[in-house]
Amino acid sequence: MKKNKIFLAIAFLFAITSCKKEFLDTASTGSADDATIFATTTNAANVINGSYRYFASRFQNQNQPGHGGMMLTLDFMGEDIHQSASNWYTSSGNGTANYVTNRNAASVWVTYPFRLYYRVIGNSNALLDNIDNSTGSDANKNRLKAEALSFRAFGYLNLVQLFAKRYVPGTNNTQLGVSMPLSASDVKLPRSTVEEVYTQIHKDLDEAIALFATGSNLPVNVSASAANVKSHLSLNAAKAIKARAALVQGNYVMAADFAKQVIEAGTFSLMSNTQYSSGFNDLSNPEWIWGFFMADDQGDAFGAFHAQISWNGNTTYIRSQPKRINSALYNQIASTDIRKTMWEPAPNATNFPLPLSTYVREPYMSRKFKTRSAPTIGDVPYIRLAEMYLILAEAYARTAGREGDARQALFTLAKNRDPQYILSANSGPALIDEILIQRRIELWGEGFRFFDLKRLNLPLDRSVVPNYVSSSVGGTMQVPAGDDRFVFVLPQFELQGNPNAVQN
Repeated sequence: MKKNKIFLAIAFLFAITSCKKEFLDTASTGSADDATIFATTTNAANVINGSYRYFASRFQNQNQPGHGGMMLTLDFMGEDIHQSASNWYTSSGNGTANYVTNRNAASVWVTYPFRLYYRVIGNSNALLDNIDNSTGSDANKNRLKAEALSFRAFGYLNLVQLFAKRYVPGTNNTQLGVSMPLSASDVKLPRSTVEEVYTQIHKDLDEAIALFATGSNLPVNVSASAANVKSHLSLNAAKAIKARAALVQGNYVMAADFAKQVIEAGTFSLMSNTQYSSGFNDLSNPEWIWGFFMADDQGDAFGAFHAQISWNGNTTYIRSQPKRINSALYNQIASTDIRKTMWEPAPNATNFPLPLSTYVREPYMSRKFKTRSAPTIGDVPYIRLAEMYLILAEAYARTAGREGDARQALFTLAKNRDPQYILSANSGPALIDEILIQRRIELWGEGFRFFDLKRLNLPLDRSVVPNYVSSSVGGTMQVPAGDDRFVFVLPQFELQGNPNAVQN
């Protein structure tokens, strides 16, 4: 791993908690040394703030708005979100839904996630290397360390799921993972094994959880509004990431434990049906655990999350290409479920009014995501409480003797969305299937489907989706379970710059 992957670009190091950009320095990247950047905990906080901002900023193309763009990329690689024609996310040059560009080492769609996650890891490593020498309270230092460790763990969790073969529960998992720099001085490293990467992820999260307990209650140098605080990683976010990682590993006892801890913390609550239908654009929502707060003066009109997925954003992509749900999945949603209203099977001017006559209507189009303000402003949901209930339900359902607990966890979430839902009577595979269907409905458009197919070793089968348009993905309708196409190749620049790198 080259040292220059450490991303300390001053242009991104501004506090996302302010309506105005607060630059750490006006000098170029190369002239800002560590002694200046980490002189105080206030300065060091800007490094973390830069990571948060970079995490939601356009990479290269307008459909690459940081981690939110990867969320959409991964869902388009599934079968539940699609569009009627080849375009962003699905065409041969502008997406991965065709399972072609993710196997091309020269493609920006390989470079994009690789740089995205390694850059925030690099920021985290730089902070962890230097924060102990900063001027500031121990509480602030512990808080910053905790956020950096959580960010690093989250980065590696995404990288190892993208660039390595799946984690196989109950085995040694010696397959190649990703290279794992843990300091700014770690360069040109060989790839660690998948098992080693997950071990480090949990080590980082365990340390972060302990540090959050002794760190400052609020993020350093941040005003205490709900959106500002939840734009930063927290104790509950670290536990949620740990639950997510454990689920991928098939460690269902651990997954249930940490999901339950987040639920029982009482800090978050499932949203009301009114809030559910308000557009998924507000980080102060009581259910959102971690996400990106986009201030009105900091939006990228074309390169924002809501510029890709909303129904009312004023971009050519939004106006001309509605995002549609798998009609077979839609048909499994109860008519009394609020989530049934998030898509319209037969939209018209009455049941789906649009801002302008230039907007296109298509069957099963989505209204889940709506801009908060013009043209494409909206916050991005990274982790929600609903996911913790779904992890808890699935983990219990896969643990001997806990099916009753699984039904109850599912009931709490499903009853909130559908007042007519009754406690499930399913057991065994039928119960797991019910939970997974709920997961696909609930988390649609939030970046889970590709990872779920991969972790569960399931095939991609779009041929069973009645309204899927084959030409939109160049005819890629089926990918067998375990196929090499479920693994992204390493980008060419990594192979050229790191002699220890081994291609997938």
